[in-house]
Amino acid sequence: MAKASYSDITPEILSLTELCLKHGSIDSSLYEKYDVKRGLRDISGKGVVTGLTEISEIVADTVDETGRCIPCRGKLYYRGYDIEEIVKDSSKKGYSCYEEVVYLLLFSELPTAQQLEDFKKLLAYYRTLPTSFVRDIIMKAPSKDMMNTLARSVLTLYSYDENADDISIPNVLRQSLQLIALFPCLSVYGYQAYRHYHDGQSLFIHTPRPDLSTAENILHLLRPDSKYTELEARILDIALVLHAEHGGGNNSTFTTHVVTSSGTDTYSSVAASLGSLKGPRHGGANIKVVQMFEDMKKSVSDWTDENEIAEYLTALLDKKAFDRSGLIYGMGHAVYSLSDPRADILKSFLEELSEEKGLTEEFGLYSRVERLAAELISKKRKIYKGVSANVDFYSGLVYSMLGLPLELYTPIFAISRIAGWSAHRMEELINAGKIIRPAYKSVQPRRNYIPIEERSREE
Repeated sequence: MAKASYSDITPEILSLTELCLKHGSIDSSLYEKYDVKRGLRDISGKGVVTGLTEISEIVADTVDETGRCIPCRGKLYYRGYDIEEIVKDSSKKGYSCYEEVVYLLLFSELPTAQQLEDFKKLLAYYRTLPTSFVRDIIMKAPSKDMMNTLARSVLTLYSYDENADDISIPNVLRQSLQLIALFPCLSVYGYQAYRHYHDGQSLFIHTPRPDLSTAENILHLLRPDSKYTELEARILDIALVLHAEHGGGNNSTFTTHVVTSSGTDTYSSVAASLGSLKGPRHGGANIKVVQMFEDMKKSVSDWTDENEIAEYLTALLDKKAFDRSGLIYGMGHAVYSLSDPRADILKSFLEELSEEKGLTEEFGLYSRVERLAAELISKKRKIYKGVSANVDFYSGLVYSMLGLPLELYTPIFAISRIAGWSAHRMEELINAGKIIRPAYKSVQPRRNYIPIEERSREE
């Protein structure tokens, strides 16, 4: 076999790939025959109930007196509190809300002013990386993918923890708070290292400030001059709040439950959830939205012409535009039907931000696409429930207007969602039962073993 580079796909690999493809495909009719809930969802799209939680609740429909599900405007509750009320109250009072939400998710209580102040000080205390960690870990072999960098950093922190494998609640809480505090530093520093070594840009590493909120520290750490406006910090804070938690059934949080149930350490659990969140069907979806809109701007000359926009959206659905997937990214959700409350909240703040940034035309384009896409999908697709914009539709626009690099879109999701993962990890440990192990039905026929000297390669 010829010597190949580490990343090459060799002819030998291609040959073996043929075997994978030939024998890896399962007849789709068998899923219906054996009543298999693909993706743990039934044919109507309802999720299979696999656990109980008190951390958050998603509401997308109501049940009438006959037991029939009626789609309704989406609602999201954190520990029983309506997320819209939480955001509205914090915006009215003009203070950062993410730390308050972290406290609520972890401890199931809204903090008093003093409790919140003490909690912020605790997070600030933990927002310090081990000595030389940036130099020895983050600066070495920087990856083009910040989620991989973040996962590697998390797994390396295991080596610095003398009680890494202790899964008692006090220790897991300590580890969780440290990771919640450190995620902004790990994410931004990883980006700065990659930007320096691969793009030849100037390297700057700002030290986090204890007097700043999580959202403020992200902007402070990222920008060369550390400057930001009050509106920028407030909207990024709201984005963190809206991404902090979303029920136990989303892919990365379910991963937290599955991996935690095995009894493994916190760092391994969080790294597994990061791997899930990285996927473009989950946390990476807002990147697809931004890329789709960039392609749209090249094709649509008049952003106010709804006929021209509709033509492009139709081409998307017909697999003739962008990545030819047949999808309009940012539209539709596994649970929500009439609306995603997180998208509605972000949109309500975006108009003000677009005015500050001089990007009102872009905001107008997004608004038109949201309305037209819902209409076109309803006409062209056979759907069992309504379709509306999801949080990814507008979060990418928020990050773009804030000047955040595309490489940090998903890590910022992780910076937020580590709060929900931590709450679910502790809930799983406190209510520890059996290891999570769903059943798979084997549809492979039984075969007689053939000695190697009697085998012949099939032509």
